[in-house]
Amino acid sequence: MDIGHLTKLANNIGAFFEAERDRAKAVQGVANHLRSFWEPRMRRQIFVHLDEKNGEGLSPIVIEALQSYRKELTPAG
Repeated sequence: MDIGHLTKLANNIGAFFEAERDRAKAVQGVANHLRSFWEPRMRRQIFVHLDEKNGEGLSPIVIEALQSYRKELTPAG
């Protein structure tokens, strides 16, 4: 999948959860959404992007969710 498209999708999720007043809940909401609705290959790709390009183009809340919940979001195998 195109990383530009994944970035846009992730940022849309982040924008939705930005409305949450509690930052920890918002970050957790982003992570829960990615875990529940993104295929493992999508999550692998976004982590490669985070590692290789420092998450270029990703919103701060998405980066925070990926970093904070990396273990839980990393697909097995």
